[in-house]
Amino acid sequence: MNAKDILEQLVGFPSVVGTPNGDIVTWVKGYLESHGAAVTVLPGPEGDRANLFATIGPKDKPGYILSGHMDVVSASEPTWTSDPFRLRAEGDRLFGRGACDMKGFLAAALAGLPAMTRMPLSRPIHFAFSYDEEAGCRGVPHMLRQIGSLCAPPLGAIIGEPSSMVAIRGHKGKAAARVEIHGTTGHSSRPDRGLNAIHAMTAVMTAAMKTIETLRNGPYDQTFEPPYSSLQIGTIVGGRSVNIIPDLCALELEARAVPGVSPTVLLEPIKAVAEALEKDGFRTTWETSSTYPALSLDADAPLARLVEGVTRTPALAAVSYGTEAGLYQAAGIDAIICGPGDIARAHRADEFIRLDELIACEEMILRLAETLRD
Repeated sequence: MNAKDILEQLVGFPSVVGTPNGDIVTWVKGYLESHGAAVTVLPGPEGDRANLFATIGPKDKPGYILSGHMDVVSASEPTWTSDPFRLRAEGDRLFGRGACDMKGFLAAALAGLPAMTRMPLSRPIHFAFSYDEEAGCRGVPHMLRQIGSLCAPPLGAIIGEPSSMVAIRGHKGKAAARVEIHGTTGHSSRPDRGLNAIHAMTAVMTAAMKTIETLRNGPYDQTFEPPYSSLQIGTIVGGRSVNIIPDLCALELEARAVPGVSPTVLLEPIKAVAEALEKDGFRTTWETSSTYPALSLDADAPLARLVEGVTRTPALAAVSYGTEAGLYQAAGIDAIICGPGDIARAHRADEFIRLDELIACEEMILRLAETLRD
């Protein structure tokens, strides 16, 4: 099967984030095993979805990981012009949910497998396919905790997020959270008998705005835009009617941190303000919905030089979006981003990847394999 045929199969699985992924895992496992790869399926704690790890070449020697996620965002946009879970070709464009982010990379890696298995590899190539990346990289940590039993310490990981086949050495870390404030309802004519959750939430919002202003003072990293850590409130909901005291207000916020700064720590002063409202009779809950660390790979790192060589293009210092790469680096594995497609096409109707981008990615992966031959 070529990369287009494999992509057609992968897009056909509606592996939306947060839903069971057994069908796509079973298909990928069967394909890998049909070409002699050693495959391990790693069920997650949710019980209905799993990561997958596979190896070709000598398992007991350090090698390289090709990393990607099998999940996609939902396809609820009303402006799709075709079935998002059925690959549609129009010229050299291949349309479908996940075609770009990031089943295109998975398809290119799998398409290169038959040629790689015919090579006398002196070091292994691993395939690490995760779940629920789109929910804040929730699946891959379970796989990384087991990496020591799956292979020798890897030399590095290539995370195939859409990057126009240019290697990317860095991105910011992220932490997102949801805070709920529960008060006491009642008629608005007697505010003295209730606890207004929306009014209480203004203290949390004020703390967030103060943090935003503080972050603009640095620390700075000029490889990023903006060159400092940031924070924003993304959603806020509460109340039922103007004449009812609102007994619930919920807010979602996120922090994005430059390397060397913990995004979770940036949220802690805001969390403290929310929890302090309990002394006034409110009940508060704080749930961290996603978190991953920043990525920062040195320009002269062996992995950076290797991927520059096989892409034949200089690496970029950083991008604005986040990936699983920071989690690999935090686990002691050098990581870099490089994959087909443009991130601007992701998470939107009529997502597509070009056929020449798939081919270029497969060729890059085969050049990587060539560096590992006996």
